Amino acid sequence: MSLFTAEKPTSALSRFWHKWRFHINILLLLVPLGFMPKYFSEVALFRGDTGLGEREVGDVQVGPWSLRLAELRNEAPRPDPAGYMKSFNAALCDSCRDQVKATYLRIGKPRSLRAAGVIFFGTPYRMGAMLPIPEKTKASDELWITMEGWDGSMHQASVPLSQASPATVAWLNKQGGKP
Repeated sequence: MSLFTAEKPTSALSRFWHKWRFHINILLLLVPLGFMPKYFSEVALFRGDTGLGEREVGDVQVGPWSLRLAELRNEAPRPDPAGYMKSFNAALCDSCRDQVKATYLRIGKPRSLRAAGVIFFGTPYRMGAMLPIPEKTKASDELWITMEGWDGSMHQASVPLSQASPATVAWLNKQGGKP
């Protein structure tokens, strides 16, 4: 009897692996395929193929300019180290893209341009903003949009929070008015 012909004792795990390894490897390939539809819908949303967001608010007239406003996700605000945040996207109108310097978003009327809120970032075709939801926000509050032109002009408009984000209003009502 030679050393190379002696059979080693096999464990139960070894027998299981040799018997089922093909099936387990196929399973490892098929499981990610179950997540592919959600992945492709997310990519289409962020690329803009499915619009500005999951729920479009519509066109908002801000002085001589207008923009299309949309919630990125139709859900309650997400917790963040800075507080609860809500994502909004916007697109400027064709005629005002060269005239608008900055666009801001805020809950409650801004006192001045210094307190205009969060600034939208990105291209005029698809801008995004993460709006903080203040602790004292009420369901009856308004979302204020401030647009500043290259000529120094400033225009404001408001949208009721219930129209801009019904999911946020439902969340506020559930919270009892306090996040």
